[in-house]
Amino acid sequence: MELLHPSNLFPIFVPSLILVLFWCKIMRRQRVFLVDFACYRPPKDQQICRQTFIEKSSRSLNSNKNTLEFMDRILQRVGLGEKTYLSKGLLKEPPDMSAKAAKEEVEMAIFGSIDELLLKTGVQCEDIDILVTVCGVYNIMPSLSSVIVKRYNLRHDIHTYNITGMGCTAGLVALGLVQNLLKVHDNSCALVVTSDSITENVYKGNDRSKLLSNCIFRVGAVALLLSNKPSDLNTSKYELIHTVRSQTSNDDRSYNCIFMEEDVEGHRGITINKDLLYAAMNTIRLNISTIAPLVLSLSEKLRYLVNLIAQYFHMIKSNVDRPYNPDFSKTVNHFFPHVGGKPVLDDLQKKLGFSDEQMEASRMTLYRFGNTSTCSVWYEVAYVEAKGRVRKGDTLWQIAFGSGFKCTSVIWRANRSIDRDEVNPWSDEIDEFPVDLSQMETLSDLFVASK
Repeated sequence: MELLHPSNLFPIFVPSLILVLFWCKIMRRQRVFLVDFACYRPPKDQQICRQTFIEKSSRSLNSNKNTLEFMDRILQRVGLGEKTYLSKGLLKEPPDMSAKAAKEEVEMAIFGSIDELLLKTGVQCEDIDILVTVCGVYNIMPSLSSVIVKRYNLRHDIHTYNITGMGCTAGLVALGLVQNLLKVHDNSCALVVTSDSITENVYKGNDRSKLLSNCIFRVGAVALLLSNKPSDLNTSKYELIHTVRSQTSNDDRSYNCIFMEEDVEGHRGITINKDLLYAAMNTIRLNISTIAPLVLSLSEKLRYLVNLIAQYFHMIKSNVDRPYNPDFSKTVNHFFPHVGGKPVLDDLQKKLGFSDEQMEASRMTLYRFGNTSTCSVWYEVAYVEAKGRVRKGDTLWQIAFGSGFKCTSVIWRANRSIDRDEVNPWSDEIDEFPVDLSQMETLSDLFVASK
């Protein structure tokens, strides 16, 4: 019985208690919550329809007849509607494509989204510990993060980061960065702001491979407030579960499929060739092979493993049985692929077997807002929230891909059911969606030959 005497237990109990408390602290810091987010919706006077877009292009971009006809076919078939938004600079006569106009475009979008986020959450600027700004292409000096610090008078000791040049996946890449930062900065809040500029990146030539970006990219921005404070568990919308990044930049076809360069006349633009679909599918499959074991149910994992073993020992006849594709719908309630354009979404749905319902948010986002680059997946989340489809405990999967070639997946779990009346960019017109796009034709000659 002397072994149970307090004096004998003390040397064991105290170190054990310290270890338990330390472990609890580590586990607590690993939980990251999305308190809320706000997507920017530009003023109505920035909306543009297909016909007006073609007319402006004919007057201001020196586009020849063949180029205008090709752009018109793109706009009729790429999946955009008649109410997407251009920047104020591009709507002027003649268009203003200056650095000043580009800065005005980006600042309108990011300030609009941040102001709405601060209003929705009630967070004070002095409570923000980390700031990450994201632009796929746009870059200035001082950096965009410095612009925000000055505008909102953020703290002098705030940790700021500026991500650019990483294409349409950069917004989700930033979440991986924030996840790691919040593991080492206890009891902290992080503001993530993502946008881009179309004003400065308009292509002014007639090279078909560079025209797609003119046609599909539109104005947009999103601001996210993330936290690792335990007190935010019950009030936040989502908990960040996984972030997974993949890239195939060592593959020549992937590396060259999206490239910023000048044409023979010296006009700068973003070349997109036919290897885009090849690069997208290869990189997405690589990413999914990593994310699958993290999200699939045990039964799905076992089925997939049995199928792999059967394939290895040639027990599956290719002309009779198909390799088993895991059913993500049993564990993922909402799927949000980046809206890279209708051809990309079509190929993604065909090759990976997603249903029309699973693709609805992405197709409607492309139709209503166009490709808003790094923040498009958040307009998709806003869509299902406006539809009242997000319930407590739901699993959400965002996946974005872009130049490099890169792909990033982010898995969230809903901490609460989302009220469909909450303010977001879809609120006043959500009952008009989905629209029927089944009659929209495909564009077989959209992509030019690869290098």
